[in-house]
Amino acid sequence: MRIIIQRVNKASIKIDNKEEKSIAKGILVLLGIEEKDEISDVDWLLNKMLNLRIFDDNNGVMNLSLLDVVGDLLIVSQFTLHASTKKGKRPSYIKAAKPEKAIPLYEDFVAKAKEQIANTKTGEFGAYMKINLENDGPVTIFVDSKNKE
Repeated sequence: MRIIIQRVNKASIKIDNKEEKSIAKGILVLLGIEEKDEISDVDWLLNKMLNLRIFDDNNGVMNLSLLDVVGDLLIVSQFTLHASTKKGKRPSYIKAAKPEKAIPLYEDFVAKAKEQIANTKTGEFGAYMKINLENDGPVTIFVDSKNKE
């Protein structure tokens, strides 16, 4: 399971050119699920994401987590995070989980996030989406549950 975390001042998502959802200060998370992922990946990654100290304290030092600042959260499914570009010029998505595997893990990730972050918004799994964001910093971090560094 992989995520891209972007610290934002604001972000919004338009789903299928219709429904729009938005957040204020917080993080936008792009979530990619692969075939090997399990519930333990959800728990580890969510804990890591919520507790990363990527927000500035009163001294301008990144010392506060999303939980500390009571920030907002926007979660978007992103199978392309598991693209393999090893061969040729067209990415392969063979490692990305099929919907029957990915959707339950995605829904579990979202449900557990909502238990801890009051203003959690989501995209829609498999839908066409457009995202607008104002990246703060910029701060953009990649985390992979299979590479726990």
